Amino acid sequence: MHSMANGVTAQTLTEAVADHLRRLIHLGEVGPGDRLPAERDLAEQLGIARLSLREALKTLQNDGYVEVRRGARGGTYVTELKEPVARWRARMRTVSGEFDDIVDFRIALETETARLAAVRRGPADLAALRETIDDLSRAHDRTAFRQSDSRFHAALATAARSTRLLAAVESIRAELFNTYDLLPFVDPVQESVDDHQAVYRAVEAGDVDGATAAIRDHIENARAQLRAIVFDGDPFGAPDRRTDAEAGAREERGR
Repeated sequence: MHSMANGVTAQTLTEAVADHLRRLIHLGEVGPGDRLPAERDLAEQLGIARLSLREALKTLQNDGYVEVRRGARGGTYVTELKEPVARWRARMRTVSGEFDDIVDFRIALETETARLAAVRRGPADLAALRETIDDLSRAHDRTAFRQSDSRFHAALATAARSTRLLAAVESIRAELFNTYDLLPFVDPVQESVDDHQAVYRAVEAGDVDGATAAIRDHIENARAQLRAIVFDGDPFGAPDRRTDAEAGAREERGR
């Protein structure tokens, strides 16, 4: 019996580590072409044995999330994510209503987060939010954009003084896969900056209704962009099909 219990624990730890790393990739904390920290350092950061980490990385490799490169610039790198994104899109297309269910749940979580942030924020929270918006407007590549975007939503939940909302917001954002990589880089940036500024102004003013309305608008914009990626055309396919998807996203946002 004892050995069985050990087997389950070891298996679960490996899965938990794989899930954790997968979530970081989905959130865009590490993106295509980024190198993961060296095995020894990463195992230390996560507080696990290198063997468990190695097993988790093997799982991610099999799922197409990472690749191991040899030689002078060797190490574990995040792939272009074609396989995982294709699987994710297929799931969103086949499981009826799942896409909208995830976005609706995100709206429920983040409107409450913004409401509490407008009530509870302090000077340090406002400074943290401003910094993420500055970083977002200066983002010179997709990785910087993704990270600033994630940090804004985390800072909002921190201002709400709720560790559970922070964890839930990160978890539901990870379920949507940070597919901004599949949009033309310049397109969503300015819009995202404007959206974040609207949320910030309401939170700073302590305007509860304004904050909830602004975050709802922001997530609805994201819904339109993501819907174009998921349901229109093939993001990795021919450029003409991709252009259709982009046009659809713009049209949807213009309404």
